[in-house]
Amino acid sequence: MGPFRVLYLDMNSFFASVEQQLDSALRGRPVAITAMEGPHGACVAASYEAKAYGVKTGTLVRDARRLCPGIIFRASRHRLYVRYNLQVASVLDRYAELERIRSVDEFQLVLSGEATTLDGAAELVATLKAAVAAEVGECLRFSAGIGPNHVLAKIAGKLEKPNGFQWLSRENMPERIAHLAMDDLPGISKAMRARLESAGIMDVPSLCRLDPRHARAIWRSIEGERFVRSLQGEAIPLTATRRGGYGNSKILAPEFRDPRSAYLVSRWLVEKATARLRRDGRTAASFSLHISCEHAPGFARSVSSAASQDTLVFLRINRLLWRAAWAAIRGRRIIAVGVQLGNVEFLSNRNGDMLRQLPAAAKTRGERAAAAVDFINGRFGAGAITYGVNQPHPGFFERG
Repeated sequence: MGPFRVLYLDMNSFFASVEQQLDSALRGRPVAITAMEGPHGACVAASYEAKAYGVKTGTLVRDARRLCPGIIFRASRHRLYVRYNLQVASVLDRYAELERIRSVDEFQLVLSGEATTLDGAAELVATLKAAVAAEVGECLRFSAGIGPNHVLAKIAGKLEKPNGFQWLSRENMPERIAHLAMDDLPGISKAMRARLESAGIMDVPSLCRLDPRHARAIWRSIEGERFVRSLQGEAIPLTATRRGGYGNSKILAPEFRDPRSAYLVSRWLVEKATARLRRDGRTAASFSLHISCEHAPGFARSVSSAASQDTLVFLRINRLLWRAAWAAIRGRRIIAVGVQLGNVEFLSNRNGDMLRQLPAAAKTRGERAAAAVDFINGRFGAGAITYGVNQPHPGFFERG
């Protein structure tokens, strides 16, 4: 057995590559994927041909045109990309143990046998690259990284793009990643980098040599200790995560940036979030609203509620919070709006309510009605029934 336990695959310019696979006229040409159609907004992905001109995720459409006059734009089709994600996953799982689909363009596999050695892993990666190209599409390539744990494997997968293969272990750490900034590492935000620098940790080698117990104190969580032990090459497994909430934030298209239209978009977001809440058999006991304004302070507030999965309950709270925000946002341009359902728990764990004669884990009449709406929308299409007037705002996650 060799030192490597995890293989991490990062698809190269995945969304743009899918579009190039489907349309041969796009191959070899600069392509950018946008969150919305039209001249506004930003790029959510770019092909390597576009990246060569400086176009990247977050580049405004107008700036992308300036940087790369011949660039071709395509509106994002997330459901299409998910279908390709599943096709890739099916191929990978036939050659190795697919442990987890980490995102729409990232996969984590378990290494065993000869593949735990460097030569064996390199042979497996070559096999996977050929299989994905032959069975899913020749435009779909990935960079691969291996390591003794998922953190080092993921970092290794980012070191050589596109179509690369790199490895990290105690044997070449921390020298191999000494050139990276601390916030280049997964899980290190700019705020965490500032906290580390305040503690005297100024670069990646210093972070790798940090006493794990000191890391726990800096993070104020055991996750700091787990992260540093991973950097030091220990076989730290992934921990099961507990879902903390349901919600979505939306950067608004220009035509929806007046407060009244933005409010209707927020109603749509509430309907979507509560439908997902019910789908997973959960309740929420808090609701948060975030409103961002152009050239002005925004509004953010959270309120607690009885544990519920009833859409109407949270629509009422949403309306009350918009009323509370009105004095601050009236006449302003709303850039973004977000809603979040928090304090999530399984419905099966909800206590009964004697005053309402509601048994433990039983649904209220409103929750049963909401479940009926879900059934009808599932059969006849999203939006067949709505809870009054709302404003759908499909974007990155709704197209395809």
